[in-house]
Amino acid sequence: MRISTRGDYACRALLSLAMRDDEGPTSVRDIAERTGLPQPYLEQILLALKGAGLVRSKRGVGGGYTLHRSPDGIRLSEIVSAVDGPITLGDFGQPHQDGACDHEGQCVLLAIWDQAGTHMREHLDGYTLADIADIAHGEAPWPSLPDHAH
Repeated sequence: MRISTRGDYACRALLSLAMRDDEGPTSVRDIAERTGLPQPYLEQILLALKGAGLVRSKRGVGGGYTLHRSPDGIRLSEIVSAVDGPITLGDFGQPHQDGACDHEGQCVLLAIWDQAGTHMREHLDGYTLADIADIAHGEAPWPSLPDHAH
């Protein structure tokens, strides 16, 4: 599973909005400047996020984008899915479907790929924009892998 550039940029843009959630609408130009992302690409991504109901836009002077929900109600998994589609490891299909198990051992691998995709989804479900903003502000511990020391 790769998070696409679109998925990464979408998360960065919404994190930027989350970190200044109390400041009102933010122009695409300001988001581009704060995140270092290219403005034309950012505009496309924000339109997709608006279509998914994650941001709202306000036209005119003082207009721009705001989060549609509070940062603690928006999960990373939703943002990635909104621009990249469902979070899966690949296009393998499900075990025991459509002749997927016609060859020896294949269903075991399909089950493992499926399980890995589920782990990825659950991992990204575990972070809200508020969580990440807290970490970025130094108010919560940095993400770390579980310690597997023997």
